[in-house]
Amino acid sequence: MIQLYYWPTPNGHKITIFLEESGLPYQLVPIDIRKGQQFEPHFLRISPNNKMPAVVDTDPGQSDAPISVFESGAILVYLAEKTGLYLPHRGPARVDVVQWLFWQMGGLGPMAGQTHHFRAYASEKIPYAIDRYVNETGRLYAVLDRRLNDRRFVAADYSVADMAIYPWIFLWERQGQTLSDFPNVERWFGEMADRPAVQRAYARAREFDSGPVITEETKKILFGQSAATLKSALSSAR
Repeated sequence: MIQLYYWPTPNGHKITIFLEESGLPYQLVPIDIRKGQQFEPHFLRISPNNKMPAVVDTDPGQSDAPISVFESGAILVYLAEKTGLYLPHRGPARVDVVQWLFWQMGGLGPMAGQTHHFRAYASEKIPYAIDRYVNETGRLYAVLDRRLNDRRFVAADYSVADMAIYPWIFLWERQGQTLSDFPNVERWFGEMADRPAVQRAYARAREFDSGPVITEETKKILFGQSAATLKSALSSAR
């Protein structure tokens, strides 16, 4: 059984998409990041970076002890290797998937996330910051559009790279992008949205109260953390 510590964010959706596609049995364990549950001691024991998602595999196979994994990209690789699905075992095909997974983890996700922050959540609207991240997010869309020019999926076949990228493109309007400006991305996005497993993953998200409740207190929890905050939480986790 996979226990998925989850909240319906792009990084959370990545993992539910994989689990729905693969058919692995799983249990959702909600971590309401608006209430600071990501800093609670039991969660920090499996996710020391105080970010969700994280998973605990209660039946890891050869090991008798449960295995915990944090970071969404690492979770996707772990689950792919556990099941033998959506990530080639070796060779250039594996490298191709991994490099685009890392592209999402190191580029699209962080840049789009900053776009969300400065456009929607920052208490002060800073034009330079908004332009900087909207433009960089648009550049990354153009990279993806070029990549999809001559292929159905991001790599040779449907893979964890597609699962990782889709939840961030899903929020294109929030990122100040126009999907029709990137016709190959738009075509791929439509095909991804039509996949039954993707639809089931997003249906699971609707089980949670994830409405746009952004108060000043919520902003402090989500955006006001520091080294001192984490040290205090880690001290409680011991």
